Amino acid sequence: MRLSTRTLIILANVCLFITTTTIAQFVFDTVGEPVEGDEEYFIRPVITNKGGRSTMVSRNESCPLHVGLELTGLGRGLVVKFTPFAPHHDFDDVRVNRDLTITFQASSSCVQSTEWRLGEKDTKSGRRLIITGRDSATNGSYGNFFRIVETPLAGMYNIQWCPTEVCPSCRFECGTVDMLNENGKILLALDGGPLPLVFQKE
Repeated sequence: MRLSTRTLIILANVCLFITTTTIAQFVFDTVGEPVEGDEEYFIRPVITNKGGRSTMVSRNESCPLHVGLELTGLGRGLVVKFTPFAPHHDFDDVRVNRDLTITFQASSSCVQSTEWRLGEKDTKSGRRLIITGRDSATNGSYGNFFRIVETPLAGMYNIQWCPTEVCPSCRFECGTVDMLNENGKILLALDGGPLPLVFQKE
C-alpha cells in the first residue's frame, strides 16, 4: 500500500511532536544530560552574582537549618538527590512538572532529615521560607514535595512548591523559589520573583 505525500507529512509531524514532547519531559543538567534520581547534583543560580550553590544555612543559630545559597560561586555548596514521587515506569530520570523531594547529601547539626521542606512565613518579609526536615504535620508530608518547571530558556529551570501530584484534590497556595537576603546570608523562600537555576552533576 502506497501512502500519499500528504499522509507521509502528517505522520512525520506526529512523530516529531511525540519525540519533542518526550524530550521536553526530561530535566537536563549543565552538560545536556537527563537528571537522574540516583545521581548527585549541585543546584546553582544561572546568574553567578546572585549567589553560589545551594547549601544549608543557620539563620539564627537554631534548628531547623534553612535552605540557602553560598554567598559566592567559590563556595563548595552541598549536593542533592532528587526522588520522584511517582517514578516514570522503570526510569529514574527526573521530569518537569512532577512532584519530587530534594535532599541534601550531608549530615545536619540538628540531627534531622536534610530534605527540603516548606517552612513558616517570615513575619518581616511575609515570604514562606524553605527549611530542612520532614513534614510530619500533614498525612502526605506535602511540605517536602517540590517540582522543577521549565523557563523560556532551554536548560534553565525554576523550583516550585505545588504538590498537586501528591494530592490532586488539595488546593495549595503554590509558590516559586527565589532568594531572600537577610543579615549577610542568602536564604531560599517562596513568593518572590522566580530564580532561574541549573543542575550541575557532581
